[in-house]
Amino acid sequence: MAVEDKVRDIIVKLLGVNPEEITSDAKFQEDLGADSLDAAQLAMEFEQEFNIDIPEEDANQLTTVSQAVEYLTKRTAG
Repeated sequence: MAVEDKVRDIIVKLLGVNPEEITSDAKFQEDLGADSLDAAQLAMEFEQEFNIDIPEEDANQLTTVSQAVEYLTKRTAG
């Protein structure tokens, strides 16, 4: 499964949004209704799914779906 598909699955599971609402430009808080706790949980789910550590300063900069996909793709490449 591609990184983007995994990210979308996590967002759907954690935020309870319809997959159709998840666009690349969607912002976790403004568009998908995540609060700060949800954002922290998303980062933890990404860490677990991709078996990586995401520093808090990096997690705080992941505000859109495309940013998360790009970050996770880079971190898991190679």
